[in-house]
Amino acid sequence: MAYKNSGYGLSSAPVSVLAHLLALAITSLLLAWLLHFRGGLSFDSINKQKIFNLHPLFMVIGFILMGGEAIMVYKTMAVKKEAQKATHWVLHLVALISGIIGIYAVFKFHNELHIPNVYTLHSWMGLVTISLFGLQWILGFFSFVFPGSNGSSRTGFLPWHALLGAIIFLMAVCTAEMGIAEKFIFTGLKRAQEALVLNFTGLLIFLFAVCVGLAVILPSSF
Repeated sequence: MAYKNSGYGLSSAPVSVLAHLLALAITSLLLAWLLHFRGGLSFDSINKQKIFNLHPLFMVIGFILMGGEAIMVYKTMAVKKEAQKATHWVLHLVALISGIIGIYAVFKFHNELHIPNVYTLHSWMGLVTISLFGLQWILGFFSFVFPGSNGSSRTGFLPWHALLGAIIFLMAVCTAEMGIAEKFIFTGLKRAQEALVLNFTGLLIFLFAVCVGLAVILPSSF
């Protein structure tokens, strides 16, 4: 599809490139925070913080960044529709699996330290978001990927699929921002170097979400 002026005077290409760069920056900051300031990563360790660290790792890189990249596939991949759809589906599957692992990690951390589960707004939003994401993925699979899906039902469900996907992505970003603020308070950070890394990570996640939204709204250049 050729690029046409949408009134914004911009195509989705530069915005999606910026989103990719932001994803790399978020990944770098998050890994620096977890490995340098928080002690590393492990599914089984005497240092329970390492178990918790898997939660932001999988939820941000695996769930939010992969989910955002999946949303932008139709504007960033100049390939056939079927290849776009397959990539969109696979990236969302990676995001779903990552989200499940991330939630498992935080439950494991809480249980091993005898901390109550699901008592904050962050945890409530997180469970609702991953549940809706899983439901959306299943509905999307049977509507658009499963060989026996009906063409008319695909057409009718497509606008709702796109709308629900955008809402769930927004919920995931809001939940991540709440989690960063929560961690900031729980660890008593103020103006230390770690606080700057954490704050910039949250800021870049917000900018990544803005770029994903713009990439969807703006016309593609192909």
